[in-house]
Amino acid sequence: MHFTQIIDFKTDQFDDMNQLMDRWVEQTKGKRTASHSVIGKDRADASHYVEIVEFPSYEEAMKNSQLPETERIFQEMVALCDGMPTFTDLDVVRDEQLNKAACRRFFEEIANDGNLDAIEEIFAADYRDHDPNNETPTMGTAALREEVAGYRAGFDFRFTIDDQLAEGDRVANRWTWTATHVAEFRGMPATDRQAQMTGQTVFRFQDGMIVEAWWNHDMLGLLTKLGVIEMPH
Repeated sequence: MHFTQIIDFKTDQFDDMNQLMDRWVEQTKGKRTASHSVIGKDRADASHYVEIVEFPSYEEAMKNSQLPETERIFQEMVALCDGMPTFTDLDVVRDEQLNKAACRRFFEEIANDGNLDAIEEIFAADYRDHDPNNETPTMGTAALREEVAGYRAGFDFRFTIDDQLAEGDRVANRWTWTATHVAEFRGMPATDRQAQMTGQTVFRFQDGMIVEAWWNHDMLGLLTKLGVIEMPH
């Protein structure tokens, strides 16, 4: 079970606190068990800060707190604070990364299952799509709908999401696409052959909607497997 610790503190010396945190990161390199740390400042009180630290488990958090570097830095942190920081220990009971879930909806619900009406629910109206296999970027949800419909008409396919990594406003997706070429696609007659293609897509989010994407996939390899083109020997 994931574990999160919330540290609530007040200080008028945040620049010094920030340098202290940098020093702790450097000194605990290769030792610390914390996986993610976020510090937020209270808009209503400029001296009030909250740090949220994530760990794989409570046990890993305890290992982190027992590091001599952690204890030493904590004492220096207390000296910079207005009063003693407070700690809240939380066992994570729900962890829903909404941007990753929206990407999964695209691959599974829209692309695989054909619910094209869901496009407007997760993509911005001015969505921009960058695909090296298209001469110009796909612009807008109507163009995206047409693109997905074209692939679904030409292939009987399924995406499998192999990995997802989220950071900031972007989600990187590594996927495998398994398809049978069942009908004409962009002037290429059906081959009835099955092939797999792997690739990556990075989606950028704004205000909870996908506004831009970058695709990287081996279309040449796919067409070779389908027998549409022949590679020179």
